[in-house]
Amino acid sequence: MENNKQEFIQFALAKGVLKFGEYKLKSGRISPYFFDLGLFNSGQSIDRLGRFYAATLMESQLEYDMLFGPAYKGISITTALSSALARDYQIDMPFAFNRKETKDHGEKGLIIGAPIEGRVLIVDDVITAGTAVFECSRLIADLGGTLAGILISLDRQERGRETLSAVAEVSAKLNIPVVAIANLNDLIDLLESENTAIKQWLPEIKKYKARYGVDA
Repeated sequence: MENNKQEFIQFALAKGVLKFGEYKLKSGRISPYFFDLGLFNSGQSIDRLGRFYAATLMESQLEYDMLFGPAYKGISITTALSSALARDYQIDMPFAFNRKETKDHGEKGLIIGAPIEGRVLIVDDVITAGTAVFECSRLIADLGGTLAGILISLDRQERGRETLSAVAEVSAKLNIPVVAIANLNDLIDLLESENTAIKQWLPEIKKYKARYGVDA
């Protein structure tokens, strides 16, 4: 599993998804790194991303009956994950995703894909404030499903509104597990072992973690 984490971070770096600089987050904090999963924007890269999600999901042993991808980034991730599960693990898992706005013609409604039922696993990129996740959890409950957990790509391991990390806050409030492919500690471990130009960002990342970070 450790190799999966390191390989994922290296993959994100190679594709420019994980970037270093000065980035203003929704929280108003200035971060020395930024993770933009939308830059996995080719067939090959989204296919490999799905494999990373699938490997992490299988390792987690989470129990679920279907996948749910919050609009918009969660849609492509969930599709890639579903495909990887079918191809690599012979698991034919139904999936669905939501619209941002209700449609009153054609297929109508807020949901596209499989009917919401049973234990539903939300699949997304990262959790910041958790707003989208809370909205989706209410939607899933309203449609008769039960939230089974959340699977994300990167846990930034930084405080949310309180003393817990944003991920831990969501996990506690919804009483469900949140699983990530990798986290900030994994990124730091990789940078410490590197001898390339990106290692110059290690002091800034450690300083940011000391100010805003949590390990749980």
